Order: sequence, then C-alpha cells, then structure tokens
Amino acid sequence: MAKEDNLKYWEKGVSGNPKGRPKGSLNRSTIVKRWMEAGRDYKNPINGLTEHLSQEDILTLAMINKGIKGDVSAYKALMDSLYGAVKQTMELSQAEQPIFNKLDIDVITDDSTEEDSEIT
Repeated sequence: MAKEDNLKYWEKGVSGNPKGRPKGSLNRSTIVKRWMEAGRDYKNPINGLTEHLSQEDILTLAMINKGIKGDVSAYKALMDSLYGAVKQTMELSQAEQPIFNKLDIDVITDDSTEEDSEIT
C-alpha cells in the first residue's frame, strides 16, 4: 500500500500530465521497428552460411528452426503469419426463431378513476 505522503491529489478536471508527451518523442512501436531493422552478421541456422541479416530475419529464422525441430507452437505461429489465423465459424442448424412464439399479454391502462379502483 502506498504511503499517504507519496500520493498526489489532483483537482477534478486537472490532468496529472498537463504538457503531455513531448513533441518529437517516439512511441514504442517506432522504436521496435527501428531496432528490428538493425542488421548484423549472423550464421543462418538453416543453411549454415554467415549472412548480414536484420533482427527480424534472425528471429524469423529462429522460429523456422524451432518449427523444423518439432516445436508445434512455433509452427503454428509461422503458419498464422504466412496464411493468417484460422477463423472460427459457427453454423446454425435452423433459422432464427423468436424466443416467445405467442405471447398473451393483457395490457392494463391507467384510465380508471379512484372510484373504479377500490382495494379490497
């Protein structure tokens, strides 16, 4: 539990970060994309040759290598990336039916006067 002197109380309608994120700062996906594109010399685990590969290539080759060795989850991830994830479908055996076929409702209106509605 936090100590009370560490808690900051904000007035209603006042932001805790009034200036917001600084202009020009990068979001996480931009930073990850930049590092995934960074290249280095790496021994390809599939063909054994040393090549200049991006981090994305290295990770993809690692997944392929795991799939080749029998890792079913790696194989599924690769197939989903390659062909798209399998869509789940639901087949209905009969046409849509209303929940209540016949609903017998007596509508009561408030047209009665006090004299008509005596409580017994």
